[in-house]
Amino acid sequence: MAGFSPRVLSVSTPVQARSELERVGVDSGGLGMMSGKMLTRCIHLPGLQCRQANILKQEMLSLGGDAAVARGTVACSINDTDVILIGTDKQLLQLCDKLKAQPFDLPALAMELNTLLDNIKQPPQRWVTSRREFSLERPLIMGILNLTPDSFSDGGRFTDPGLAVEHALLMEAEGADIIDIGGESTRPGSAPVQADEESARIIPVIERLSDVLRCAISVDTWKSDVAGRALSAGAEIINDISGFKFDPRMAAVAAGSGAAAVLMHTRGKPDQMQKNTGYSDLITEIVSGLQSSVKLALEAGVDPCRIAVDPGIGFGKDTAGNLEILRRLREFTGMGMPVLVGTSRKSFIGKILERDSASERLFGTAATVALSVANGSSILRVHDVRAMRDVADVAHAVLRH
Repeated sequence: MAGFSPRVLSVSTPVQARSELERVGVDSGGLGMMSGKMLTRCIHLPGLQCRQANILKQEMLSLGGDAAVARGTVACSINDTDVILIGTDKQLLQLCDKLKAQPFDLPALAMELNTLLDNIKQPPQRWVTSRREFSLERPLIMGILNLTPDSFSDGGRFTDPGLAVEHALLMEAEGADIIDIGGESTRPGSAPVQADEESARIIPVIERLSDVLRCAISVDTWKSDVAGRALSAGAEIINDISGFKFDPRMAAVAAGSGAAAVLMHTRGKPDQMQKNTGYSDLITEIVSGLQSSVKLALEAGVDPCRIAVDPGIGFGKDTAGNLEILRRLREFTGMGMPVLVGTSRKSFIGKILERDSASERLFGTAATVALSVANGSSILRVHDVRAMRDVADVAHAVLRH
């Protein structure tokens, strides 16, 4: 007897759902209604009052969805509870409408949920710097140029300005959209560098490159003085590992210059950050930290279209944490800003593959780049530009088609 050959469909977007329905031959009038039913979404809400959670539970059940809450929530025998909303986008939008008439600050929650659903449905299409507008139609490649004697992968290779300029031009020819220039190593355990020394390493190179590069220049620094000098010399992006938290003047520098900003999550400065890599809820804590960085930027006057976020792989995280970030990367896209990922040659890849040398981590890096693109990353920060340009473009082509 012939089998029925059932299979699970991989459907994660409205376009994919519609395509499968059209393949079956569903009537056009039913496409919109049925495609929504094929998509179930889970949204995590931390630390709600029990009375808020109970209303959410009741409303989601009435809509055909559900809400997971902690034991004791119904009786209000606990102080608070996280909530996981479970439903289709249509049900969640209907929930937002219902919450507008509810007490206990639930109308404010409805506004935040609406924004989140909009961000997920329509990812950012552009990223603006002080000199150009990037289309995010395909992933951007940020090539790494460390002008340091002690970076973990290429320390000492490009301390000569001539070699640095030559390598930047090579990365541009290989497909880099951005060259990220740093004068202070941020590898775990690295010692800080004074602003004057950091500037002395990078400013002459930025000045020379600004005359010859067509692609954008980013400055990798957390110091406002260094960032200001770099922007004057020709940089147009600030890549701050602290998310504007180490130097309180950095947000104002970004706002005043019109520079784009990459706000990264870390826990502590590089010389201390790997001493505490334990989290009670890793992704929630990273998102919360990034949200506070974005708030600093917005309050200083940075335009939202100029902000990208970076979950900070390898910065205050262990191997398991880094893998969890990559697996759950799409959760960061709900912030509505481009997501940058920097995994290139990092030690967690070496630990997985048992490769002590950073130069032997090319294929491990390629796997993380492909997965990052598949999970929503718009910007990839890499050492090996040509190889990762190919990886990112092929991964993007698979998703697009």
